[in-house]
Amino acid sequence: MARADRLERLDAHRLDTEADYLATLIEALRITAAGQWGLFGHKEWQGRAAYQAPPALAALDELAEAIDDMRERLFIAPFTLHQEFLAARGRRQSSSEVGEPKQARAWLERLTAATPEQ
Repeated sequence: MARADRLERLDAHRLDTEADYLATLIEALRITAAGQWGLFGHKEWQGRAAYQAPPALAALDELAEAIDDMRERLFIAPFTLHQEFLAARGRRQSSSEVGEPKQARAWLERLTAATPEQ
């Protein structure tokens, strides 16, 4: 019975951590959608703008690592949202690709459609 209780507490903690991840990502996306570049890493930045996205990125990485660890211990499929976010990051290959604010708005639409309470 103790093992079941531990697993139940771990799963509840996982759900809370996933909610924290989603809230952190949505806040970072809102900032980016408002015009603050850097979250998606489209350009190599020098100067002030370069230092505003990394705290959110570090927090997302830390939360995702904790989530993946809990999911592994619970024998649950991996947390794919962070992997999708990482795959969406990176320098643009051409100038015709959408900018970070527009990309952030698209992510916000997708995430808020999936979680109406946000």
